[in-house]
Amino acid sequence: MTAGPLSPLGAPWRCFEDLTLGETRRSASRTVTEAEIVAFARDHDPQWFHADPEAARASVFGQVVASGIHVLALWRQLDHTINSDIDFVAGVGFDRLRLKRAVRPGDTIHVTSEIVSLEPSRSGKPRGTAVTHYAVLLDDGTECLTFDSINLVYTRAGRDRS
Repeated sequence: MTAGPLSPLGAPWRCFEDLTLGETRRSASRTVTEAEIVAFARDHDPQWFHADPEAARASVFGQVVASGIHVLALWRQLDHTINSDIDFVAGVGFDRLRLKRAVRPGDTIHVTSEIVSLEPSRSGKPRGTAVTHYAVLLDDGTECLTFDSINLVYTRAGRDRS
């Protein structure tokens, strides 16, 4: 691994060469509250079954549920606690994104990641493409959100850039 400045996890940056096919990680758990679901919805996705607890009782869910955008934001926060030592250039897309189960107030969730593909750059640039399968799960293992994230990751030569 590369010496020098530490990643946000306080560990050395992990470059493309440091990643391993099949590598898995799991975040800590966190409980989602009704107040945060409603606040997020009112700011970013004000559909009535996300933003209005009273009206949401008449929805198919019977209560407010987190919007898909909110669940992605929760994923991002939790993923940052387990994968922010990877020296990402940038994300380039998501494949097979599925919202499988609504996240409800009081649900306790966590994130898992598994590296499913590693491809060195064909252009000769100091980076490679890593595809990571992610899941946001309830602590009983029920999947709420799944997708594959495609990311460019610096190689060691890219990390040593000036």
